[in-house]
Amino acid sequence: MATLGVNIDHVATIRQARRTVEPDPVWAAALAELGGADAITVHLREDRRHIQDRDLEVLRRTVQVKLNLECAIAPAMVEIACRVKPDQVTLVPEKREEITTEGGLDVVAHKAATAEAIKRLQAAGIVVSLFIDPCPRQIDAAVELGAQAAELHTGEYANATGEPQHAKLVELSRASAMVRQAKLELNAGHGLTYRNVVPVARLEGMGELNIGHSIVARAVLVGFSQAVREMKQLIG
Repeated sequence: MATLGVNIDHVATIRQARRTVEPDPVWAAALAELGGADAITVHLREDRRHIQDRDLEVLRRTVQVKLNLECAIAPAMVEIACRVKPDQVTLVPEKREEITTEGGLDVVAHKAATAEAIKRLQAAGIVVSLFIDPCPRQIDAAVELGAQAAELHTGEYANATGEPQHAKLVELSRASAMVRQAKLELNAGHGLTYRNVVPVARLEGMGELNIGHSIVARAVLVGFSQAVREMKQLIG
């Protein structure tokens, strides 16, 4: 059965729109846990467009489930992760001009920098996951560099409909089998919603699904714990 990592970045997005103190993503994390979240995920971006250093530090002291930090392979971000020591770090690509993460980390093209980041994080006792496209070359590179988990980028699946979406699901299924055969933990995320999550959650061996925007969007209308609870029911 898939577990649920709730990404609370966009709670911070609302706060940062007014540069004020609310809504506090720390409160959202507590409510997500009450709704059954198995993990709390935050992306500390280099430009600090939503989650701030203070948020990460307070969350590290207050979150009772797994804390998963998404960050770039940049040495300064890895240094922060090693100091705060979340339970898991998911290494992701990052471009200043993008609205949201547009694809998986190109581990093949950035092998040396990714290897160094993994080495530093694991030396600090942190589990490392790589956010990658469902591509055999990227999975092979993740295995070669010693990552403990692979989070498959589901954005192309989420953005498709009809037969193209089915084709993307088949691609995800094949990549999932490769990840399992390599003895990596299988995770997935990006663009997943209440309407498209079930087929991904049912892929054999699926571990953690990281979902943010869709849950935050529903929470605006029904409340955070309820929104998390409804997603948990879907993937359970």
